[in-house]
Amino acid sequence: MNSFLRPEAQRQLSRYRDLIIAALVGAVGLYWALTTFGLMVWVGWLLVIVAAAFAASGIQRLRFKTEAGGIGVVTVKEGQITYLAPFDGGVVALSDLDVLILDYAQTPPRWVLKQLGQADVHIPLNAEGTSKLFDVFAALPGLQTGEMLSALEENSGHSIVIWQRDKAPENVVRLH
Repeated sequence: MNSFLRPEAQRQLSRYRDLIIAALVGAVGLYWALTTFGLMVWVGWLLVIVAAAFAASGIQRLRFKTEAGGIGVVTVKEGQITYLAPFDGGVVALSDLDVLILDYAQTPPRWVLKQLGQADVHIPLNAEGTSKLFDVFAALPGLQTGEMLSALEENSGHSIVIWQRDKAPENVVRLH
């Protein structure tokens, strides 16, 4: 069934979807907080707080998204990142990922995923489905999403190590 919206408008609405939802939930919460009484006032303020948190998350996702249309497709399923392209590609299990690099020295710029004993997987920033990588990267222990987003916007022209797995054995007691 055809939509009454142009495809360009659908893409823009989809891009700002999280912020639109946050604004609607926040408006309902603010309305309840200011016009009702009793328990509904508190529910309204709670909705405003939830909407603010959702908007902050939406802004981060918006900063992470890049234009699609590049070579290849990225899929994420059960902790495994798969990149399929006509001449390149690879698979990385999130548990095996050792180093995450943002490489602006290549054209087009790309994510480089390194794992021990395997070939590096190079994913162009404009490959289809790269927006799915935000949640995967945010789940990496110790990764600072703010620093990652700043590096993504900076376009420094060289490679930047975004995250590296801590190599200390898990059964060692640390003093710091």
